[in-house]
Amino acid sequence: MGKRKPEIETADASGLAAELHALSGKLKRRLREQASAGDLTPSQTSVLSHLDRDGPTTVTALARTEGVRSQSMGATVAVLEAAGLVRGSPDPRDGRQTILALTPACRELFRSGRAARHDWLFRAIQTKLTPQEQQQLAASMSLLNRLVDT
Repeated sequence: MGKRKPEIETADASGLAAELHALSGKLKRRLREQASAGDLTPSQTSVLSHLDRDGPTTVTALARTEGVRSQSMGATVAVLEAAGLVRGSPDPRDGRQTILALTPACRELFRSGRAARHDWLFRAIQTKLTPQEQQQLAASMSLLNRLVDT
């Protein structure tokens, strides 16, 4: 047998890309179901995720990151503060600024959510995949990592 024609390889890669995209969205939704953020809006969840990932910051910096006006971000932050998920403290370098950080209660919410998602995925892998399939999944991880690290 000769080499595959490039157009066939392109079609295969395109189909694989579409399938992987759909599958990643479905996995993300299933994981989100395992540890609901309650009644938080997507923008509130995004702010909390940003603070968790990047650490304390100002309303202005959050607004810039999220692509909204400072006034809009102020309203979002006010709801999060009222819910006890975020607290503000004066910026030691500039007392006019407030530095926002996650509260211990919010950190616990994140920790328990991550644990619930991990436990669901662990149980699904253990119960739905044979040992051989688990090995295939493990082998594919390096390929998936290469895709996202490029």
